[in-house]
Amino acid sequence: MLVALPSAIAFGVTIFVAASPSLAGAGALAGIVGAAALGVTAPLVSRNSGFITAPCAPAAAVMAGFALQLAADGKLTADQIVALLALTALVSALLQFIYGAVRLGRVIKYIPFQVVSGYLSGVAVIIAVAQIPKLLGVPKGTRFWEGLIAPQQWGLPDVIVGVVTMATMFLAPRLTKKVPGAIIGLGSGIAAYFLLAIVRPGLLQLTNNPHVIGPIRASGSFLDAVTARVGALGHIDAAAIALVLGPAITLSALLSIDTLKTGVVLDALTRKRHDSNRELIAQGSANAVSFLAGGIPGAGTMGASLVNVTSGSRTMWSSVIEGGLALVTFLVLSPLVAWVPTGALAGILLVVAIRMFDFRMFKLLVTPGTRLDFVVIATVIIVAEGVGLIEASLVGVCLAIVLFIRDQINGSVILRKRDLREARSKRRRSEEEALLLGERGEQAAIVELQGNLFFGTTDQLFSELDADLSSRRFILLDFRRVQSMDYTAGHLFHQMHERLHDGGGELLFCGMPSSLPSRQDIQHYMSQLGLVGGGEGITIFDTRDSAIEWMEQRILEYAGWVPQEARPPLELGETSLFRGIDPVLLTELGETARSFNLKAGELLFSAGDAGDEMFLIRKGRIHILLPLEAGKRHHLATFARGDFFGEMSFLDQQKRSADAEAGSDCQLYALSRDAFETVIRRHPEVAAHFFGHLSLAMGQRLRVTGAELRALEER
Repeated sequence: MLVALPSAIAFGVTIFVAASPSLAGAGALAGIVGAAALGVTAPLVSRNSGFITAPCAPAAAVMAGFALQLAADGKLTADQIVALLALTALVSALLQFIYGAVRLGRVIKYIPFQVVSGYLSGVAVIIAVAQIPKLLGVPKGTRFWEGLIAPQQWGLPDVIVGVVTMATMFLAPRLTKKVPGAIIGLGSGIAAYFLLAIVRPGLLQLTNNPHVIGPIRASGSFLDAVTARVGALGHIDAAAIALVLGPAITLSALLSIDTLKTGVVLDALTRKRHDSNRELIAQGSANAVSFLAGGIPGAGTMGASLVNVTSGSRTMWSSVIEGGLALVTFLVLSPLVAWVPTGALAGILLVVAIRMFDFRMFKLLVTPGTRLDFVVIATVIIVAEGVGLIEASLVGVCLAIVLFIRDQINGSVILRKRDLREARSKRRRSEEEALLLGERGEQAAIVELQGNLFFGTTDQLFSELDADLSSRRFILLDFRRVQSMDYTAGHLFHQMHERLHDGGGELLFCGMPSSLPSRQDIQHYMSQLGLVGGGEGITIFDTRDSAIEWMEQRILEYAGWVPQEARPPLELGETSLFRGIDPVLLTELGETARSFNLKAGELLFSAGDAGDEMFLIRKGRIHILLPLEAGKRHHLATFARGDFFGEMSFLDQQKRSADAEAGSDCQLYALSRDAFETVIRRHPEVAAHFFGHLSLAMGQRLRVTGAELRALEER
């Protein structure tokens, strides 16, 4: 409370004096009431521990700026301006409640820090510009620069009190951390004021004294005030809503950012996670209660919250007690608050502004890579001071979009690009097929995309693939890491598809992200654009492996390679493991090998089955599938004519580790370990031949697996 209350009084005075210099006492009262209402209500609704909700600098900047704007028109009385300020606070509170209800808390936290820094630094500049004349004590109506360069117009008591207050606040942390610097500064300023009163007795006069807040009077009872506020709501018209809507939106955004920024810091200290959406609902509720009670709006403030937590706060009740103590201060000490010097309040607010201003922004000028970030921060500050916070908020949003586009453009949307000489499908190829694919693999490219495909990145994508579109027959785009795409990206893909098609090639898609809630249903969007589906549409494969296998088959066909499925079944001696064995021994082995057929889709064995047989494929394809949870299976490999599988159980006679399923009609040989042992006991030379070929084949498979693992680790 000792940290929050002096600033709350200063903020209240700043807002109300902007409407009329005679309202300083009413402003101090509004600041105290706001501190009490906000402090008690917010923690009871949010249940988040640590937060101290009180009037804050962004609220003072927006509300005072709006009051000055209304007063400059000269068409409204001071009471009418105060009523519009109250309406602004109420609309802002309702907006904060809506932000939390529709779960925008997390979105607000993701506003770029450059924009937040610009906002808060702009608020700091606005506060400083407003308080420096009060610190100097220049006459009301004097222009800022005129008062700054005319020392003869300065009020000596205000200057002395303000400088003493500021100096004490800066020095206080070095002397003690048990008493908040704002309290020490305020006490020093008051002491300096009364010491000056010894020389100038006129300073001890309370009535019409421009150097102090003045009498704090509450007209009527608290119940009467609430009734009057509620009754005033019935007289609000559309014109009033339209007038306050812009400042209310700005106020709600700044108060929400200030609160959530405080929450992030508190989470780091307490090692907890606050509920940002519930906190916004609580802040909206607290500001609405502050409106009814006659207080000014506020947010979860950093300084008071940090003091609260570091002093030992563990529950929300410390925050409730803070608000209660502010109310007690109002009831007991309000006569003394009247003697608080305005110079001391100006000094407190100038220290707040100095600490709020992000001086680290100037470090961004040192390196070229961060100068654009400095430009963003500086632009928001300039617009906030030169035009207004409402306009600065719009500029900040636009700059946030520019920052997003810049980040997207700076990073390529192509994660990795390879051709079929570097990436192969999980289908095991014969030596002849592997040789052909090695020679002609440059005809097909696999391009892994990432991020967002929109107007800011599509031109770069087209430029990076321009040479591939001219030299390759197939281009496969992998969308597994793509978050979203827009119409511009769809138009680009249509151009790529037509360009490849004119050259006798094809554009292919795979890995469409459509199930994750954070991602756009890209395949459905492409269907709406007419990119996929139909005879002329782009072909989509469920998996990258199936797409790569399809491209391999097309390249082999173009090379004149006869598909394995079209060739006659292999005999045992034609398989890679037994090629070159003595015909007599081969006949004996053939008697132990079992020949059988499988229909497409038929299961040969399942994971967990016992068995000691290995299998040699005479014709057809076998898929090896790893069972996963929820009935899903992961495709490990595809074996075709002339290849073998099941060797692990053949060697160690353990249970099967995966499923084997026929991908087409198959003819196979099965060779059991027991039968093989019978042959090699009589003919040991068969064992040397067989295990030599088996070791070589397994070594080649391990090399392929190693290459796949390296590809996964590439960045």
